[in-house]
Formats: sequence, structure tokens, C-alpha cells
Amino acid sequence: MTADEKRKELLEWLRAIILALVVGLVLSLTIRPTLVSGNSMAPTLNDRNYLIIDKVTYRFENPKRGDIVVFKTGLKTAEGASKDLIKRIVALPGDYISISEGIVYINNQEIKESYVLDPYTEGEMALTVPKDKVFVLGDNRAVSMDSRSGEVGLIPYQAIRGKILIRVLPVNEFGQVK
Repeated sequence: MTADEKRKELLEWLRAIILALVVGLVLSLTIRPTLVSGNSMAPTLNDRNYLIIDKVTYRFENPKRGDIVVFKTGLKTAEGASKDLIKRIVALPGDYISISEGIVYINNQEIKESYVLDPYTEGEMALTVPKDKVFVLGDNRAVSMDSRSGEVGLIPYQAIRGKILIRVLPVNEFGQVK
């Protein structure tokens, strides 16, 4: 192999490495993998589902009612690490949310929730969601720690890491999550 051929091959390798680094950087800035731990979002998401979240959308638009989001909390895992939660946005800034006799109301209108495991939502409460915060609930309300809990409460926009883009595993459930 001549010196010219070696230089050409080296340049091709460098281009491939730089391209891989750029692609990796772009992906790390725009998406993030996450693993579901627990059944608070069943039947929509189940324990050990592997998800990809979109980290970019909320830089350009506000969250929407019904979005399933990953957000950081002040909660800790058994190992002491910060704990992220996955929940569904039910109420937006300015919405009046109330839960009475097991029914969730937004702006005094009962909401229809075809995605919940059990239509009964425990807790009696009423509040108006403040600016730049959302109210979240798990789809499996009986076991979900969500905005009804003082430990979680209302979620500030800046705590939202992203919204669920796709489910990767299990393979037979690959695709968009609603």
C-alpha cells in the first residue's frame, strides 16, 4: 500500500469516526432511552417496557393534555439516586381540576379516560393549575404516585425531561404510545 493510499484510507476512517460522533451527539441531545419501573401506567405501559423519549418538542411547544411524559422529581430510588416518573398530563395551566366521588373533572366537565385501568380515581381535591405547571396522573390510579400526592404535586415545565416517542420493547408492542 502506497503512502497516498494509506493517507486516503486514514481520511476515510476519520470521516466515518467524525460522522459517528456527530450522529451520536445529535441523538443524545434529541432522544433518550428510559425503562418503565412499576405498573402505575398500566395498561398503557407495563413494568420493563423500554421507551424512547423526545427531549426536543417542549422546547418549541407547550405540553398538551394527554401527553405521557417523563419528569424529574425530588424522590429517591432505594440506592439514593434521583427518581424520574412517567405519567399522563391531565390538566394544563389555567385548568380547574377536581376529583370528587372517584370522577376527574376539568373545568367542571367530567373527562372521559378510555386509557385508565379502573375508572375510579381516589382522592377528593380541587385546584386551578398555575402557570408553567401541569397536573399528572398515572393510568393505574390505584397504585400511582402522581400529582395527587404531596410528594409529587404539580409538575413545573422545566422538570419535564420529555414526552414518550415510541415503545421499543417488548418487540410485539413496538410503536407509538397513546
